[in-house]
Amino acid sequence: MPIYEYQCQSCQHEVEKLQKMSDEPLRDCPACDEPALKKMISAAGFRLKGSGWYETDFKSGNKKNLAGDKTDSACPASASSGSGDCAAGS
Repeated sequence: MPIYEYQCQSCQHEVEKLQKMSDEPLRDCPACDEPALKKMISAAGFRLKGSGWYETDFKSGNKKNLAGDKTDSACPASASSGSGDCAAGS
């Protein structure tokens, strides 16, 4: 579910809300109780974690643990073709 950002057009209060895409937009401001919330356009803030993503599968050494995953991931097929980063049989 995406996180939507809203700003009150009355008091300028900003609020974030985890909502389904099918949910109705919020209207009432939690700060001033006016029906003046407007959905803001913002960049998505997310991070791909776990094996299968570039950060854990294609980096080597200390850079590999940036996502907080302390386990070794399987060697991707593209990395095993001549790059030397993966041990045989991984």
